[in-house]
Parts: sequence; structure tokens; C-alpha cells
Amino acid sequence: MWRSCPRLRNWGRRLLNWSPGGPTTSVGPGPNTLSPSRDYAPPAGGFEINLDNRKLKTPQAKLFTVPSEALAIAVATEWDSQRDTIKFYTMHLTTLCNTSLDNPTQRNKDQLIRAAVKFLDTDTICYRVEEPQTLVELQKNEWDPIIDWTEKRYGVEIGSSTSIMGPSIPARTREVLVSHLASYNMWALQGIEFVVAQLKSMVLALGLMDLQLTVEQAVLLSRLEEEYQVGFSQRPKASTSGPRLTPPRCRCRRTGWGGSSPLCFCVNLVFITFVYKQKPNWGSE
Repeated sequence: MWRSCPRLRNWGRRLLNWSPGGPTTSVGPGPNTLSPSRDYAPPAGGFEINLDNRKLKTPQAKLFTVPSEALAIAVATEWDSQRDTIKFYTMHLTTLCNTSLDNPTQRNKDQLIRAAVKFLDTDTICYRVEEPQTLVELQKNEWDPIIDWTEKRYGVEIGSSTSIMGPSIPARTREVLVSHLASYNMWALQGIEFVVAQLKSMVLALGLMDLQLTVEQAVLLSRLEEEYQVGFSQRPKASTSGPRLTPPRCRCRRTGWGGSSPLCFCVNLVFITFVYKQKPNWGSE
């Protein structure tokens, strides 16, 4: 999964191999100095972030600690990439960590889970168009396989609809998915809710979590109609006397296409650090 996000991979390499001219880092017990100003250290119970040798705190003045080394490296990199002005709107991981640690809205585990499952009511890939026929077929070819896989994987019914009300999701489907998500810890659930909200799809998030989809595929499938419209508008118009041009075909199956988009990068980063790297701890609090 690290290979699917070159920028994060390069950040990790740079931070884990701080070179010449300064202290080097070692992975293991004890403090790790990654740069003269931004580093992380693994105390008992998690990894903390140090800024100019001062421990990073949350908005509620709690010690900023994260459960995995991958997340610590990524957060340290977010801070290290800031220059004259700290731009918090570019620091998605720091913001999400602060939310996890401070829990400003006082949501419990069950509320987090139900917030994610609620996206089934408006799931992007469950809403279908009736025309044009080329887009109807594109949605069927690209979205139906992941819906079919989800239904078989979890033994539930989801379906799709062209109605503005969307498909009617059975109560049992919600119960099964709520039970499944309950096996994840709170940190992973924060990441899952974020990914679901960005993709606007619980189904795509489930495919991503089970590694049935890559991040690039999940993002492209969530933007299928937009990519279709963009591709169609960029094609030259056919003359009125000649044959009509065939609308563009989606390239969702080609991994890597669109992988450098801001949305893809953001989802990739959160998925890797909050969800994928928490895998050994799934089922614990």
C-alpha cells in the first residue's frame, strides 16, 4: 500500500534516513530525532510529536500521541513541510488526530459507526442515471461488480436505484455492517468515517478496507460521473453530417490514473495511517 502513494513513501524515507549534518534516527526504544525541528518519539502507550524539542499538544492541551509509527512519521512530515505560516487546512492528519484525542463532539464508538453506515442512504454508487445510455452502461460495468462483491462478502442486500430516493436498504444490512465496524478500534473508525465521507460511499470504503480496491480505484469510482462528463466535454464535437463520436470510456481499471489528485492523496494518507496501519489492533480499544 505504501507504493500506491509515492509522496508518502518518499516522506517516510526522508524522515527515517535523516542524513548528514545532523543527528540520525533509529527505530526502536528511546527518542528518535528526525530533524533539528520536527521529530517524533515512541513513549509507552504511543508516539509523541516534538516541535523544536517541545511536545506537541492538542487544542485541549492534551499530549499529542498517536498509536503507530507510520502515523507519527506522517504527522511530523506535515509539520516539517510548513514554512513561514502554519496552514492548518493543509494538515489533514494533524486535524484528524486532534479530533481523535480531544473528541470535541463527545461521540462514542457506536455514534462513529452509525455516522459511517448512514452514508448507505446516499451512497454514490447506489444512485444511477437513466440516460445517456453510455453512462448507464458505464455505471453498471464499473459499480455493479463492487456492489455484488460487498453483498456476497457480508451476506447483505444493497442494490441500486434510479429513483431520487435511492435504494431501500434493509435493516439487516445496517445491522451486519454496524457489527462489522464494531471490530475496529476508535482510531481506525475515525479514519474510516473520514474516508467514507470523502468517497461519499460506504460500499467503496468497504472495498478499500478489504483491499478489494486500491485507493486510486476507489477515488475514481467515486467520481465516475464527473470523470465521464469531463472526458466527454474534452472530445471534439462531431459534425452534423458525419457519424457521432463514441463517448469516452472510463479508465477506472487502470490503477495509477488520477493517483496524484489532492483527493486521492488525502484519502491514501488517511487510509494508510489511520486504517491500514492499525490492522494489528483491530478489535481492541
